[in-house]
Amino acid sequence: MKQRIITGVVAAALFLPIVFYGGLPFVLLTYFLATVGLYELLKMKKLSIFSVHGLLAVLFLWVILFPEQYSEIVNTFYYTKTELGIVLILLLLAYTVITKNRFTFEDAGFSILSAIYVGIGFYFFIETRDAGIVYIFYSLFMIWATDSGAYFIGKAIGKTKLWPEISPNKTVEGSIGGVVSALVVALLFAIFSEFNATTLSLMGITVVLSIFGQIGDLVQSAFKRHFNVKDSGNILPGHGGILDRFDSLLFILPLLNLFHLW
Repeated sequence: MKQRIITGVVAAALFLPIVFYGGLPFVLLTYFLATVGLYELLKMKKLSIFSVHGLLAVLFLWVILFPEQYSEIVNTFYYTKTELGIVLILLLLAYTVITKNRFTFEDAGFSILSAIYVGIGFYFFIETRDAGIVYIFYSLFMIWATDSGAYFIGKAIGKTKLWPEISPNKTVEGSIGGVVSALVVALLFAIFSEFNATTLSLMGITVVLSIFGQIGDLVQSAFKRHFNVKDSGNILPGHGGILDRFDSLLFILPLLNLFHLW
């Protein structure tokens, strides 16, 4: 617990000033976090990021991450993000032939899907911050409330297992408690902040986001159980890896954008 608290304080001291400042420093921080996240996923499957296929996967990730606010830079090359992404996918597939299937079609598919999974979530991390810092804090507090509510309520009254094959300790009662806790956060933001939604709409959106945040957490648990690892990484002592901390956000940030709260 002591290690978790120390890591949390140090991470917050480094992370929050950049979040407040936004702009290019935030974009660069997001690129770093996403790259580490991709490294963690590839490592689970015993694929090295320090390789030709690893470099292609990273470049594909970086193309996905490229923010809308800097789109004119891509336009100067007369190519869209989609076109650049297609080229990198084809190169990854071609690499299976060059390596005579030592790097397999399955490896290529895993690398591509991993970059998409990590890239889309962190891309909307950038876009959400660009829309306003209040949306970042809404997302963070809502997820923290969901996690804390699910843990404490599940520990107190949880009896019905939610999905024991994936995460044995999670319960239905805890999951519902997490949603209720998220609704409290949503109500506070509805009262003290300005969103492009009525209070009732924000409450409904929060229920959906809280549920999908828990699904994001279960997806990461499924990855780790499949590859038989305890944590996605060890960059955050006491907390695990980047994906362990951002698994829920990777799911809710794209949805938050789809709900057009700004």
